[in-house]
Amino acid sequence: MSATLVKSPSTAPPAEPPPRVVPARRTGQWTAAAAVLALLALALVSVVRNRAFQWDVVAEYFTSASVLRGLGLTLWLTVLVTALGFVLGTLLAVLRLSANPVLRWVSWGYVWFFRSTPILVQLLFWFNIGVLYPQILGVNTVNLLGPVAVAVIGLTLHEAAYAAEVVRGGILSVDRGQIEAAQSLGLGRRRRLTRIVLPQAMRAIVPPAGNMLIGTLKGTSIVSVIAVQDLLYSTQLVYHRTYEIIPLLLVATLWYVAVTSVLGIGQHYVERHYARGTAGAR
Repeated sequence: MSATLVKSPSTAPPAEPPPRVVPARRTGQWTAAAAVLALLALALVSVVRNRAFQWDVVAEYFTSASVLRGLGLTLWLTVLVTALGFVLGTLLAVLRLSANPVLRWVSWGYVWFFRSTPILVQLLFWFNIGVLYPQILGVNTVNLLGPVAVAVIGLTLHEAAYAAEVVRGGILSVDRGQIEAAQSLGLGRRRRLTRIVLPQAMRAIVPPAGNMLIGTLKGTSIVSVIAVQDLLYSTQLVYHRTYEIIPLLLVATLWYVAVTSVLGIGQHYVERHYARGTAGAR
């Protein structure tokens, strides 16, 4: 007669529930955040309610014809100077990386000189070029350069010195193996630069280039000292006539803030485009 084995009930103790995770109390951080927000709210309320800012005058001149013309000239100067500056800066960066010692020293000397002298001094020298050199190659230079031409030349030469270092840093960030692989394929120096090096260097070039673009936009305000009717100079013409200095300065400030904010958003998307496939993009 066979015996039937009966399995006895398990006597193992029941599993304990997992420990409950208690979030850390960050009372100090929340208190500091609340205090900062309260201070910002108080500052904002004081600015809005302060009659000395004359917000009605700000609204009146914000989209006036003279201010918009000055804004247009500021944007035109920014785009033109940035484009010309980076074209010249790229050439200087290539010369700086050249095997020819003369070209390297010429490029280094250019960057050293224009980064060592203030942009205002450079503009004043170009504005008075007719005093320094009344004739160049038989051409009378006294009335040759107007204020806008002086602004374009001075800002471009200054911008190129900084753009050269930005481009040079981007080129040096490209892995040497990429250049050697292009050489092994028989690509010439120009094609290696335009097809291999620069597209990969853009990831390192774009962030500082975007900062330079925004800096150039704000830096164009310095051309007001040579009577170029940019955004700042246009508002100065108005408050010299109306004596409403603070609201007109606010008009210029708000336009600078608006344009730089748009440029910052554009820079974000351009950076994300060139950072595709990297850890930073993810």
